[in-house]
Amino acid sequence: MKLLRFFRLRRYPLPRTERTFTETSALLGEKMQPQPQILPQSTARLNRRNSISLPCGLDTMEPPEYEPQLTPERVRHDGYDTSDTFSDGGVTEEESEPEQKMPTRTVRKKSIRPPPVDHSGDSEDEILDIPPDNSPANSVTSINSMNSISSLLKEKIMMTFPRAIRHKKPKEYKLQGFVSLLFLTVVFLVGFAHVFYHQQVLQRAYFDRIRFNNKERLVRVYNFEGLEIALGYLATELPETDRVFNCLPEDERNDGSVCMEWMNLARLYLSYSENAGLRCYRFVWLSQDPAVRPTDCYEDGDNYGHWYGGGRSLGMAWPVELGRVEMSAFVTGQVGRHRWGGVLRRYFINSRGVAISVDPETPLYVSINADKSTRLCLQGRHDEFAYMSSQGLPKLNYSICTATNMKLLHSSLSEKSLWDGLREEDNSIINSLLTEPVWQIAPQDKHKLTEQAVINYTEDVIALGFLRQGHVLLNEFWQAEVGDFTVDTERFPTMEKTIEIIHRRGFRIALTVQPFIGTESNNFATAVKKGLLVTERGLDRERHIPALTSYKSVASAGMLDITFNDSITLASEAVAATCHKDYQIDSFYLDIGTSIRYATPLQHGEELNQPRRVQGPDHQCHLEQLSVSSECRGLSPGHLAPIFVSLPSLPSTWESLQVIIPTTLTFGIIGYPFLMPGPVGGDFVVKDPLRFSGNSSLDFDFTFEELIDKGLPNKELYIRWLQLATFLPVIRYSHLPSEYKDDDQVLELAKVLTALRQKMVNPLLKKYAQEALDSGTPLIRPLWMLDPGDSACHLVKDEFSVGEELIVAPILRPNTHEREVYLPAGVWKDGIDGSLRKGSRWIHSYKIPLEKIAYFLKMPDNTRF
Repeated sequence: MKLLRFFRLRRYPLPRTERTFTETSALLGEKMQPQPQILPQSTARLNRRNSISLPCGLDTMEPPEYEPQLTPERVRHDGYDTSDTFSDGGVTEEESEPEQKMPTRTVRKKSIRPPPVDHSGDSEDEILDIPPDNSPANSVTSINSMNSISSLLKEKIMMTFPRAIRHKKPKEYKLQGFVSLLFLTVVFLVGFAHVFYHQQVLQRAYFDRIRFNNKERLVRVYNFEGLEIALGYLATELPETDRVFNCLPEDERNDGSVCMEWMNLARLYLSYSENAGLRCYRFVWLSQDPAVRPTDCYEDGDNYGHWYGGGRSLGMAWPVELGRVEMSAFVTGQVGRHRWGGVLRRYFINSRGVAISVDPETPLYVSINADKSTRLCLQGRHDEFAYMSSQGLPKLNYSICTATNMKLLHSSLSEKSLWDGLREEDNSIINSLLTEPVWQIAPQDKHKLTEQAVINYTEDVIALGFLRQGHVLLNEFWQAEVGDFTVDTERFPTMEKTIEIIHRRGFRIALTVQPFIGTESNNFATAVKKGLLVTERGLDRERHIPALTSYKSVASAGMLDITFNDSITLASEAVAATCHKDYQIDSFYLDIGTSIRYATPLQHGEELNQPRRVQGPDHQCHLEQLSVSSECRGLSPGHLAPIFVSLPSLPSTWESLQVIIPTTLTFGIIGYPFLMPGPVGGDFVVKDPLRFSGNSSLDFDFTFEELIDKGLPNKELYIRWLQLATFLPVIRYSHLPSEYKDDDQVLELAKVLTALRQKMVNPLLKKYAQEALDSGTPLIRPLWMLDPGDSACHLVKDEFSVGEELIVAPILRPNTHEREVYLPAGVWKDGIDGSLRKGSRWIHSYKIPLEKIAYFLKMPDNTRF
């Protein structure tokens, strides 16, 4: 035992000729009785790998006495715990004799680590010589050995899994997962590339900066940098499965346009033009089936910019996508009963530098966010009211133009001939309207409009002490009956002297005229006999039955057919006689009234003297442009005087005050730079103000029985309205500030605001009026015209600028003394405290007391704080 112990403790490299300890054990084992049991093959391999070589000469030594059965389990020898494993003679599976083997357990894949051994009694050398517990010699146990609880649990768990899973390693699972993921990624990329390729094949660049997928009918417009700025869905009413073909040679045009056709449904002509950096694409849809109504829609919203323009509408908003308009005929009407108001233009502009202009010959219907959210849709449609089908099948003809930014684009598309034909006296009238107030005398009862009433009103204006000039505007009651076009001599027996007095006091006199002739007028019978009025549709032309309507307080009136020159001659001759022969009238105010009185007979069917053009009732809606022209020649044929478009009549409510800025900005964008807002405090006071309140402050519909002749607007409302009107192109009064006799605050504020207008606003208005005449740029501008690239400016709807130099942020709600203010890029001087403020940022909770209005003057960029 000592000798064996010695060799176990002292291990040295042995020569190759030396026999292994296993071989020696095999020789000795032949003499030992009984024969040891045959170990499994795996055990034999482990024993061979872990056999110990003996030095030469010691292989014949007598082995120590062994236990009757050699097993790989640990045994204790003289108090020592040995981990050596004695082989059963080194017999392999191939060499072993066929003997009856004892039933054994299934060989485990991995060994069970034996419990730790106590080495407290061993010497240091003995401890160092003990093999590690995880050696292969200790990896297999005999059948009779005690298995640990963990070994049994492991066997039970492994038996519950399929053989294929039990024999797979974790690394194999990771590899298979990675391969599967890689396969799915390749499949997805191949599919995506296939779809993308076919989309690119279908999407052709017919012209520069535009792509059209004629199968899905998608059009994409790009800017100079290659960024997508517009997305359109063309012919949305056509079936998606219909194929597109090239047009036949006889259907093609010689203007370089591309022609495509959807068989027996519609035909599209697409053309392109470019001039001075302005690129325009024209789309012309021709329907080939009466049931097909060409409809093109364009996205709006944050990703595709914001649309502006069109005109006043039901649910009007700034920008237009914040509102909602059902698909309806794009003709004038009364908001509240119709979708669109009295001033329209077939023009929309987008904040990303895209504009849509529709041809006047198109029977146009328009919707905003009707069926789909964030879509502006154009449609060509014939109907029985706005657009008769006598012109053949419907068509949709419009252009899309792009430029570097929306300001440059709008300037390129604006009317440039406002000054053409302008006379010196016309220019004088423009300046006087911009710099002097309009004093409106408009009682609801015509018997209250007399010479004495006019004289008294002018005396009250003079008594204010700070306003001595302006235009005295008389409503339609200067006539005995609406349509007479002559002064009522009963109420104005000495009108010549009255006008002379007004002139001596420094005022100008303006009379309201209209295209309506009341049935009680002396001119009505003459107009019916000569066929000068719009007649009912479908009746015998020889009968000349007029289509009757109403105008303000006149319950029954006919409307002049301005497509017939004789109608204009009747009105112009009568007004000229009043102007030149008897009275020195300075100007005339052309008032067509609320559009419903104009459109109502069209709904019941009317007939114009001349063949109706396809644009329908708006063919004669030039009268919708309310104007003041110098002398009496404003109504003469062939002369277009400068037009001041009047804002709609509004009741005295806070909702009306909130409408003024969006309406003013919209009218300016669609081509009317000269605007005339209503009187301070509203056009009329109503008995029930709550009836005119609500989410849509444009849905005003009233009768004259609801109006109040006597009574003043709310004091706070009047002050805030006066503050806003101070910065608008024309300031108009109906109720004088001195009428608030119980409170001097209104009169004192009027004095301060008048001085501010004369000192700061009037010079700016006169300066930018010349620019408006040259380029069509509006006097009152949205903030994005100051900085078109600032996205924050695109959504501001309660601020505006006078030209490029003055920003105004009024209070528009009751009991409010602070608001949020946004300033575009630059340096701005605060009009309230005189401080300098940096632009391109919001001013939060900006304090504005009742007697103040927030405004900011543009300073040079090098101004420092």
